[in-house]
Amino acid sequence: MAGHSKWKNIQHRKGRQDAAKGKIFTKLSKEIFAAVRSAGDDPTTNTRLRLAIAKAKDANMPNDNIDRTIKKASGDTEGVSYEELTYEGYGPGGAAVMVEVLTDNKNRSAAEVRLAFNKNGGNLGENGCVSFLFERKGFLILDREKAGISEDELMLAVIEAGADELESSENEFEVMTAPDEFESVKSALEEQGFTFLNAEVTQMPQTYAELARADAENMIKLIDMLEDNDDVQNVYHNFELMEEHYEN
Repeated sequence: MAGHSKWKNIQHRKGRQDAAKGKIFTKLSKEIFAAVRSAGDDPTTNTRLRLAIAKAKDANMPNDNIDRTIKKASGDTEGVSYEELTYEGYGPGGAAVMVEVLTDNKNRSAAEVRLAFNKNGGNLGENGCVSFLFERKGFLILDREKAGISEDELMLAVIEAGADELESSENEFEVMTAPDEFESVKSALEEQGFTFLNAEVTQMPQTYAELARADAENMIKLIDMLEDNDDVQNVYHNFELMEEHYEN
């Protein structure tokens, strides 16, 4: 595949999460809690909960933490209510940014998200200003070397599994699916012995923005500041991360 690897954007986020397990566990617990409150505590019938549990396990969240959160959400917990919000805006250089928030205080979250944009050369926009640039997709990444098969062989496997698209970069295979097909495709590939560097339902940018070095540095600061916020669940952007952006 010519051009960038979509996995680089995911790697940046996962690297940040790995450096702060306590913070990511807090966010995962909130997602599990909200999923239970929205559709019950049975993951076989609650797709959102099933995906939240899978995401928690991928992050090595202990089973006791997961079970405790589900039980807490299933009980008569008074005074705990999370509101789901999405903020949209532009980062430095005009890159599109979407921020998914799960909060018990929307005024606090709005102020903190706005501050992150303003402090790092971006600006918060109106709902819908950038969401049309993204498409919700299932996204699975395989290490090219560990996959142990050619791109053509894998193409047949992912088509048979029901995936929409396969792309390849130097080190990875990137599999895209419809959101509703994500779990079945993942299971089908796992049954064939494949393991994943990453597997999630996410918002995929349809176009990418290349930024000048100064804007790229501020964009990374904006992403990091947003992801450091306990209320922020996900940050999506169309900034094309390159290796040189990590150089000191």
